[in-house]
Amino acid sequence: MAQTTVQSSLEMEIIRANPIGEQLDDFRKSFGTSQSLDTINYEDLKELSFRLFLVLQTYNASHLLPSRTTSGDLLDDLMRANIQIISEGSDLDHVKPLLNAVFSSKPDQEIWDHIYNTVAEFLPSPQPSMSFFQQTPNSHITSGLLNSSEYPQDVEKLLKNKLGMIYVGVPQIYNKFFGGVAKLETTSQAFFEKWNVGTDPCFREGWAGWPSDANEVDVLKWLTEFIETLAAFAQDYRSIPTRRTITKPKKLIPSVMLTQRLDIGFVNAIKKDTECDWSQILIPGELKSDPSGDILSEAWIDIGQYVRKVFAVQDTRRFVLGFTICGSFMRIWEFDRLGGIASDKFDINKEGLLFISTILGFLWMNEEELGFDPTIKTTGNQRYIEIERKNRTERLVIDKLIMRGRRIAGRATTCWKAHSETNPSMPLVIKDSWQCLERDEEGELLREATEKNVVNVSRYYHHETIRILGVEDDIIGNIRKGLDITKTSDYPRKHTAVPQNTGSVSPLGNTGKKGSSNQTNTLVPPPPIKRSRLTSSLGFPAKANNEASPSSKRPRLESPLASTATVNNEASLSSKGPTLVSPLASPANSNSENYPNRIHRRVIIRDYGKPIYTASSLKSLLIALEGCIEGHESLYRAGFLHRDISINNLMINEDKKNLLWSSFLIDLDLAIKKDRKSSLDVKEKIGTRAFMAIGILMGHPHSFMHDLESFFWVLFWICIHYDGPDKEVDSIVLEYWNHRTDDSLAIYKAGIISNEQDFLRCAKLYFTPYYQPLVRCVNKLRRVIFPNGQRWKNEDPDLYSSMRKILREASEDQEVANI
Repeated sequence: MAQTTVQSSLEMEIIRANPIGEQLDDFRKSFGTSQSLDTINYEDLKELSFRLFLVLQTYNASHLLPSRTTSGDLLDDLMRANIQIISEGSDLDHVKPLLNAVFSSKPDQEIWDHIYNTVAEFLPSPQPSMSFFQQTPNSHITSGLLNSSEYPQDVEKLLKNKLGMIYVGVPQIYNKFFGGVAKLETTSQAFFEKWNVGTDPCFREGWAGWPSDANEVDVLKWLTEFIETLAAFAQDYRSIPTRRTITKPKKLIPSVMLTQRLDIGFVNAIKKDTECDWSQILIPGELKSDPSGDILSEAWIDIGQYVRKVFAVQDTRRFVLGFTICGSFMRIWEFDRLGGIASDKFDINKEGLLFISTILGFLWMNEEELGFDPTIKTTGNQRYIEIERKNRTERLVIDKLIMRGRRIAGRATTCWKAHSETNPSMPLVIKDSWQCLERDEEGELLREATEKNVVNVSRYYHHETIRILGVEDDIIGNIRKGLDITKTSDYPRKHTAVPQNTGSVSPLGNTGKKGSSNQTNTLVPPPPIKRSRLTSSLGFPAKANNEASPSSKRPRLESPLASTATVNNEASLSSKGPTLVSPLASPANSNSENYPNRIHRRVIIRDYGKPIYTASSLKSLLIALEGCIEGHESLYRAGFLHRDISINNLMINEDKKNLLWSSFLIDLDLAIKKDRKSSLDVKEKIGTRAFMAIGILMGHPHSFMHDLESFFWVLFWICIHYDGPDKEVDSIVLEYWNHRTDDSLAIYKAGIISNEQDFLRCAKLYFTPYYQPLVRCVNKLRRVIFPNGQRWKNEDPDLYSSMRKILREASEDQEVANI
């Protein structure tokens, strides 16, 4: 491969701002002066090369310098190249020029040029990525993706990971979600007929006044006037509280998260000039002037982003309805904790009655039909739930929201602090989440653990499966009302339906290159067809004359999936049937037997605390961590393995009036009984990604030893990302952990702990001033968890006591006790 010494101005600026200095001195000393790279044996050269690449991965410049071969950064290249270095038969002569430059203390620019050239030699040409359904399944927890959602450059990538499975072109969505709205059909018909008569009807070959170029500003004006007219007309048919639209295309809607422009949305009655925030948005909408905007990277991600914000700030929302209009083509969307589904697109200038009924449905739907949880009730300013416990109805009053997951798809855990109306002095925590059906019920595990007197684990109070109108609240049956995508005749049934060569696969499609212009230019609507029929392929009821549905006559765009194995996620969606976007929902994973589903469960515990990183002092933090490890051991000895040790699952209670555990574990969502050995549990990579043990990232079966390692990574993370009790700092040092492949993250973590000198240098460099006194303690933990800088080989139950002893001794250290 040709060598290059050309550095961009950006690269040179980064290199100058982040000098190597003395950082390589320890590495240089490890290579004896009497040795020669020309005579060194292969295994020693491999170890030397591997160590150098691990050291380089800890440098700021590696995080900041761009890759010269991909859209990523140099750090990712270093990780990938290191995998090749330790592979059998790798040609290590490629590393020698770099090693010579390092040992000769060449200028930084020259060393970084050698680094670029070396990684280029080891990185293979991009290959077709393996389909997601061929890989080991993962249960990475990202609802707390740590800080990374704050970086705009990561938003699209993160959204793809958070939206879940997306199906577009699902039939019968209108019937399922709008069919129960009282008087909707008759009122829509009456409005349509009123405005479709006379010498100058509003609907003839399309809506009068509709902007021919579908300019967003003009469309918003037209929609606003149309909806106001429809709402006023409908009051004579069904008098309900007024709902209106908010249109703020040029203004940002504030929220606790990133601000975001919302094109149009439905809100409850407010004055026209009143500012709205995301807590008031009932139905979000997205507009695109061009029909070709009806693709993943444009309208779909935009509507998904709006829905994500609605979910985040509306803590009783079970699902969210929305809509997109691209050109004059509209889709109805529904998002829940599996992801999103969308209707077939329809032209509002051809299916006028369907458009009317959709808008009127949005105006008339009650809160339950819009996805709010009816089991959480409100009287005045008080919110509460009612449970059946000990043969009586008990009211639990909600005091405040504790946390709400930000993802769309997943468990979407929501926690509230509460108290019983009959015992207000005892704090309770209500936890709602959407659980996979194949998982053990957390409530049952907690009840059994409490009965076995497990210590330092949240204690059981009550649990139940939520029922809505007497029906268990699951997604497939209750929320989506039985819409079965896998039973549709047009459902893709071949593995070739999943993109094979367009880049890496993400949970919402691939994130590789965009399609060529000839692919995107095929995204044109069917040619205009003159018709006045009022039926729709969405399932809108036909008139009594039994006129054939236009879905049987309308020209269709053939789906790219039907003709080629090479597809791109930017491709247009056929109106012929549902198009699969997410590899997660591939036929290999989602047949009638194992189609994914989630069920709404509620667990109530009688221990209240705060995350461990809020500890008031270093001493309190270490004592709390010791108590949590004791809780894990107690849980394990009782027959349970936790499997999700993270900063949000380790709690501290410093309320002296609250006679509960002083520290404890929560969240048994992913816990299992030790004797459970299903194939699912063996293959899955379980846990919160940033704190996963190296072995778990590499696909090893889960052991209690991996959980103990996760305690180490929790403390390591806190020491870098916090500079005092609950005082989070802006740090990019570990941010990329959320975005790397499992293998590259495993290699990076192995590099951190493999060499004591390197680890101490890293800790002294990156631990915040507040946590500098813990460098010695964390290093002692590293020694016992990773003997000789290696991953453990045999399970050692004594590791529990060893870790607790280190933490206890550190908490008694004078330097620590004074902070």
